[in-house]
Amino acid sequence: MSQAIHPSVRQQFPSLQRKVNDLPMIFIDGPAGTQVPQSVINAISGYYTTSNANTHGAFATTRETDMIIDEMRSSMAALLGAESPETISIGQNMTTLNYALARAMSRILHPGEEVLITQLDHEANRGPWLTLRDFGIHVREVRLQQDGKLDYKDFAEKLNEKTRLVCMGMSANSIGTVNDFKLIRELTYKHNAWLLLDAVHYAPHFSIDVQSIGCDFLLCSAYKFYGPHVGLLYSRPGLLDRLPTDRLRTAGQTAPYSIETGTLNHAAIAGVDAAVKFIASLGSGNTLREKLISAYEKIASHEYALAGKLYAGLKKISGVTPVGQDFSSTSRTPTVSFIMKGKTPEQVCQQLALKNICAWDGHFYAIRAIEVLGLLELGGVTRLGISLYNTEQEVDQILSEIARIASS
Repeated sequence: MSQAIHPSVRQQFPSLQRKVNDLPMIFIDGPAGTQVPQSVINAISGYYTTSNANTHGAFATTRETDMIIDEMRSSMAALLGAESPETISIGQNMTTLNYALARAMSRILHPGEEVLITQLDHEANRGPWLTLRDFGIHVREVRLQQDGKLDYKDFAEKLNEKTRLVCMGMSANSIGTVNDFKLIRELTYKHNAWLLLDAVHYAPHFSIDVQSIGCDFLLCSAYKFYGPHVGLLYSRPGLLDRLPTDRLRTAGQTAPYSIETGTLNHAAIAGVDAAVKFIASLGSGNTLREKLISAYEKIASHEYALAGKLYAGLKKISGVTPVGQDFSSTSRTPTVSFIMKGKTPEQVCQQLALKNICAWDGHFYAIRAIEVLGLLELGGVTRLGISLYNTEQEVDQILSEIARIASS
């Protein structure tokens, strides 16, 4: 591994030690969900061992559960640079939280008002907002260019005085593009529109500062950054309280609780806290936030170097065409997608799986982007995603196997 991430970090992931048919597993499937370190596993099992109880009671285990939830909100606030733990809401997954937001928005937006989405986004940040058309709200779509970047001129032209909300990804899970969300924040300010960011694919790779960005909402998923399946929502202070969310009379009526339904997954919440602290353990500093920022600098350096090598190697293989932005700038996640002449992405992944190389094929729920790029009828793309535990040796093995498949 590069000097940014010490090789010993791999030893913290039990799954990386697994072999199938005497061959090691190569996990290049991080964009669909990363592997989990032992500390996260211990936190989840530890909760069930010692503290399994519902919330807000008088006895020890229920008080411990309350503390675990509060601690996780504090850790996530540090991860996102949020103002306070009270800005962090918890859900089953990002999609469910976004649908809840859309239902709440349908009660305050008026017919004729507009919401902007993009062609590049995952359906989890398109589908919920498209339902607003049932209420007479206009949902407009920003174009995706063939180079894999959004059309920012089209973006600016579609923003107007009727725009109430802009929903966009920070980066594309399908082809790795990092969007210019800071530019869009400036444009939304001019039209007094809210900005909602999907950080599911961005949060595993780069540090986030919601206060610096100025976003109104941000969603992410812990299972993409070495944790369990939990969805997380940041809401700007005071904003969630203004939304008529679906909630029971007995539920908390203020942020962050007002969008949380039923009993939460307490053991998984303990795992999310452990995942944030695992990332922080890779960095240095006096506070959790400082350690996280330092860690992300190391993660980004390590992943970018490996992904750049992977991209360059793919370009040299006859019959293989990478899809999306190259690595000439840092405005790129370490997710590399490609197509192969004469073979479908599914066939490529089936061949890679024979060597225990875990890769994905298809559209990855970013079906509109793959459709606009003219790749849907080809079966989408083959996607390779670098995570902090991947190594240069693994990249070499992957490239060697792809070259063999392309020539067969």
